[in-house]
Amino acid sequence: MTPPAEVLAEAARLAAERREFALATVVTVRPPASTRRGDRGLVTGDGTLVGWVGGACSEPIVIREALRSLGDGRARLVRIAPPSGPGDSGGSGGSERELVSGDVILAESHCASEGTVEVLIEPQLPAPQLAILGEAPAARTLAALARTIGWRVSEELTDEPDAVVVATMGRMDEDLLAAGLRTGARYVGLIASARRARVVLGSLRERGVDDEQLARVHSPAGLDLGPGSQEEIAVAILAELVACFHDRRRGTGAEALDPVCGMLVAMTAHAETAVHAGVNYWFCGPGCRTRFEADPDPYVASVAPARPGPNP
Repeated sequence: MTPPAEVLAEAARLAAERREFALATVVTVRPPASTRRGDRGLVTGDGTLVGWVGGACSEPIVIREALRSLGDGRARLVRIAPPSGPGDSGGSGGSERELVSGDVILAESHCASEGTVEVLIEPQLPAPQLAILGEAPAARTLAALARTIGWRVSEELTDEPDAVVVATMGRMDEDLLAAGLRTGARYVGLIASARRARVVLGSLRERGVDDEQLARVHSPAGLDLGPGSQEEIAVAILAELVACFHDRRRGTGAEALDPVCGMLVAMTAHAETAVHAGVNYWFCGPGCRTRFEADPDPYVASVAPARPGPNP
């Protein structure tokens, strides 16, 4: 078991490397339970759990909700408790997730323990890195605005920028735009008139840049707000950038129904799986997988299709 202090140290390391993760903290425990208030874990984007937030009953729920929090960027308080009604024994195919008191997510656990645990899950998403190349008035305003909303801004290409905006106003547009495309940034924009943009893209095509890469270029950069000043162009570009990076939070990764207990589980590389009649099945833990493998037929009919994740 990783001590809470080591979990925080790992969180600091991931933050320094600009890697996303969700921090999970146990805030309430009603015995019997294997965890205690203050226990901590973190979940990385691939579903790896570091730390301790409870045993096999709590872990898959925390991982699932942590990945959801990374998907929508919102913190959540998760209450993990036994089923509330009679006859709730799992395998029903129903969802165990609902809102309680307006802001608490209820996740039913079908393990032998009858304890209740509440876990606060906080997504930690690194601020995007914006490279602004050029000294146009719009570039200066854009840099100031981006810093105001917490983005990291540089005036040169870094190793891994999240967005690149070329604002050289005709000076080395082709060279800098080509360099921006080579970085793999999610957003590449060119501040130029529509006519100038056609000339620049045509020149890059002649250099051998393929149409798929050229299609990534936003130009004229920014939302179409009509004619405006350089400062207004900067506002339009920032609005487009914010929309682009909010769109990356399109929900969770893929999820599947555990055919034994009825829990929705995240389909990560670390999840328990089994293959029956050529079909993959996913489980909350080794106990459900073992029961399924011993006699799969009673459970197969209860399986619902996996929930698709976001497009890559």
